[in-house]
Amino acid sequence: MRKVFQFVVLAIILFSFYNCEKNTNRFYYDSTYKKEIAKVREEASLFMIMNNIPGASFAIAKKGKLIYSEAMGIASKDLEVQASRKTKFRIGATTEIFTSLIYQMMVEEGKIHPDSSIQFYLPDYPMPDFNDTARLITIEHLVNHTSGIREPSFTEKSWRGLNVNMEQSLDDFKNDHLDFIPGAYNSPSEFNYRILGVIMEKISGRNYSQLLKSYITDSLQLSNTEVDNPFRTIIGRTDFYDLNLVAQVVNATFIDMRPRSSSEGILSNAEDLVKFGNTLLYSDKISTDIKDRIFTPMETSGENPASIANGWIVQQSKYGDPYYGKLGSVKGGGSIILILPKEELVLAGTVNLTSDNEIPIFRLLQAFLPDQTESREKQE
Repeated sequence: MRKVFQFVVLAIILFSFYNCEKNTNRFYYDSTYKKEIAKVREEASLFMIMNNIPGASFAIAKKGKLIYSEAMGIASKDLEVQASRKTKFRIGATTEIFTSLIYQMMVEEGKIHPDSSIQFYLPDYPMPDFNDTARLITIEHLVNHTSGIREPSFTEKSWRGLNVNMEQSLDDFKNDHLDFIPGAYNSPSEFNYRILGVIMEKISGRNYSQLLKSYITDSLQLSNTEVDNPFRTIIGRTDFYDLNLVAQVVNATFIDMRPRSSSEGILSNAEDLVKFGNTLLYSDKISTDIKDRIFTPMETSGENPASIANGWIVQQSKYGDPYYGKLGSVKGGGSIILILPKEELVLAGTVNLTSDNEIPIFRLLQAFLPDQTESREKQE
């Protein structure tokens, strides 16, 4: 019975595609790609239904132009408010790609130096150790997740305290031993970007929210991207949801994201994330030097090659074509962005539910990808 209901809902969503305006508060599409977008909507709708996701947004750009953007589901169950293309979602660790771009801009301005140590900017930060030997962590180690700093525990990720700023939150881990020698491996930890955010605040004399606004959101016109603050009225912010022990959707427990502003604390949506991805590929507002650096991993001394560059996951297809992505999961939300330079595609998605089920980004993209095998055979 449940499957019948799910497919009825799916049919209603897809039928509305053919009776909807081209550009509305909830839905935009380029009619050139009507067939492909219909397949994307089917995959997105099934993903939401099968995973009990209350609300989400999805967007795709082709050759630097937005061709699809849609909000599905609800932003607030209590207020009976539908999600819109302006709804702001928690994006978790996808925050890092904004922080790393601010960092690269500050490097270009000569305000921060990649080879400098943490202590150069934060003299009171203790020198960490590995195997009882003091180890130097540089800013480049932080931005590329090669510092050796441990990951947060489950308790730390769920911590609900208040009145702690980013600098004070460093007390949670700054005296701990390192997991490995800095520079040896990639090992993501949101603590790296907390430290980086504090350093950028110290250098600039501005808080992270001000840095985000002045360096990125104002100049790139990302009108639905900002730092989450539970004590401010933020127009368009979704409610946040979780699943209880029997997989029922409930309100997520309160959590103050301000101490994690530079690592997990940004609100955004799929349309803004796609616009951000387009900027890195095409915009002259970002220098060529920064575009070259942003997706270039630092060399590591360990056996495994680096796969993280400035917070981005850097991979290659089986045909050797590069692609770049970032995934974020946090209490009450999640996000993903994928950039395929060769295909000139950028896709993003956001949800308002805590979930380990990743947004099926590659299935969403499938309709836009040519038959790679047939294409290669023709070339040969």
